[in-house]
Amino acid sequence: MKNPGGGASLVTVATCNLNQWALDFDGNMERILRSCLKAKEHGASYRLGPELEICGYGCEDHFLEQDTFAHCWESLAELMERGATDGMLCDFGMPVLFGGVRYNCRVLVRDKKILLIRPKTAMADQGNYRESRYFTSFRGTMGQVEKLVLPGTFREKFQQATATFGIQYMLFGDGTTVGCESCEELWTPRSTHIELALQGVEIIGNGSGSYHELRKLNQRLELIVSATRKCGGVYLYANQRGCDGGRLYYDGGALIACNGRILAQASQFSLEDVEVITATVDLDDVRSYRASIPSIGIQAAISSRGCYVDDSDFCLVRGDYLSTPSIPLESLQVHISEEECCLGPACWLWDYLRRSGAAGFFLPLSGGADSSSVAAIVGAMCQLVTVAAQKDLNGQVAQDCRRVCRQELASWVPATSQELANIILHTAFMGTRNSSTKTTDRAKRLGDTIGSYHLSIPIGLMVEAVLKVFTLTTGMSPRFSSHGGTMTEDLAMQNIQARLRMVTAYLYAQLLPWVRSRSGFLLVLGSANVDEGLRGYMTKYDCSSADLNPIGAISKGDLKKMLIWASLAYGWDVLADVAEAPPTAELRPSTGENGVDEEHSQLDEEDMGMSYYELGLFGSLRKLSRCGPVSM
Repeated sequence: MKNPGGGASLVTVATCNLNQWALDFDGNMERILRSCLKAKEHGASYRLGPELEICGYGCEDHFLEQDTFAHCWESLAELMERGATDGMLCDFGMPVLFGGVRYNCRVLVRDKKILLIRPKTAMADQGNYRESRYFTSFRGTMGQVEKLVLPGTFREKFQQATATFGIQYMLFGDGTTVGCESCEELWTPRSTHIELALQGVEIIGNGSGSYHELRKLNQRLELIVSATRKCGGVYLYANQRGCDGGRLYYDGGALIACNGRILAQASQFSLEDVEVITATVDLDDVRSYRASIPSIGIQAAISSRGCYVDDSDFCLVRGDYLSTPSIPLESLQVHISEEECCLGPACWLWDYLRRSGAAGFFLPLSGGADSSSVAAIVGAMCQLVTVAAQKDLNGQVAQDCRRVCRQELASWVPATSQELANIILHTAFMGTRNSSTKTTDRAKRLGDTIGSYHLSIPIGLMVEAVLKVFTLTTGMSPRFSSHGGTMTEDLAMQNIQARLRMVTAYLYAQLLPWVRSRSGFLLVLGSANVDEGLRGYMTKYDCSSADLNPIGAISKGDLKKMLIWASLAYGWDVLADVAEAPPTAELRPSTGENGVDEEHSQLDEEDMGMSYYELGLFGSLRKLSRCGPVSM
């Protein structure tokens, strides 16, 4: 059916970033409801939500359980009962079991009636995605109509026994059309939005569960701008934000585009649980844009007519002649890679901390680039939390901050990020006779700058005690190679220092809250970068073994750039000094003339036999260019 033109064609649409938790059905439902209410406050007649928002995207093998599907239907029914869909078309994301097959679906609901259940046609299986483990791609053709029998509660409460299931779009009483494209489908060669546009669909919603990767927002922007520039139309993108219990951080970035221009953009890194953006669009602009491109008209004229769900009782156009279309944004908020390396892990750490029940973090701080990067990330987290808590004393961030910090005063929020860091971040320099004063000093200066509760823990006595036990039982005394020992002895002497640091870290993580008359435990933070993981340059069960490793996917080169950026952005000058210092493990006796008063003579790059620049290059060739040893 062709769409009519003329008359008032202004439509206000809304999309959102939601911080959903895997299997937190009650919490997820409340955040969805808040987003719907916010959308209505802005006069929206269509609201789009993220992929699998009702149960949370990261449920993993819980998607194999029937309970997950049952609870999703219960949550959807309660959303309908509480008025989320009253007077507004809502596009929810949830799993649906149909014909004995699990599908990742969009569920379109209006005024307590399920209008369409639209299954996803392309699963995301690259990178960290494993969707085909849990769901099946729908193979039906556009317009194929089937009926899904709804749970009994929908018949009892809403007098609806079945709902349309398939690849269709919505047609409303004012001629406005709305279609769905789900996450991965945008990235495929034969994207769904192309056929929808040729069918005359004007508004396309993409509910996504896209995790953060460096510069991925740039790719999303390119795809969405290109799609609407080529095909015309209004395109809404919604995304989950935050850590929903796994290793991934979903980075929001909700968007609204029209005819190749961005009308609204949500933040990529934020601690806000619910963020809604809206835009008012003139659908006559879409029709005029498409009609002005002859090639679109030729292909649309010969395309087969799809099947639509007719909802002629409802109009998306509200007839508010006082409204004006949204003006395209002159500039977009796109973070540089150094910011992404810092802010993404910072937001992820806060989500993990507030949901874990822990009282803070414990970080072995060596004064080198890796552990200092982790400290800087936690410091940035404290900056974000402090600003958000001060902005809204009764908001979710402020409440979580008081709970994590064990503060009973209802109005308490940290006055500075340093005050917050002193409560939740515990750093320790674990020195031996091989440690230099340079690294000792840098670690203390960084702890003081960020505000952490910093300790200097001499572990030399522990090392000597373990070696004495070895000598008593074997009658042999291992030596460093510089003292005449073999390489086997030398490595063992180095590794015992590193492994004792891990044991010490977990001891202090359990007991420091008790020492400070607080309850709870601390999460131990690791600091092994991706280059060292690729090379295998680490001691098993040393400080690379931890509860969380915020920099495990970041190269040394990117970390050094981040340190320099953070030193300027936050005024933490010591980070620039750290970035310039040569990387060293400080596990062997220094051979320098001035001993511990100079930079250590043991250098990582000499131990590895290659530079960090070369390691980063090899990693890039392997990951991005998919090269093996010969191709490199």
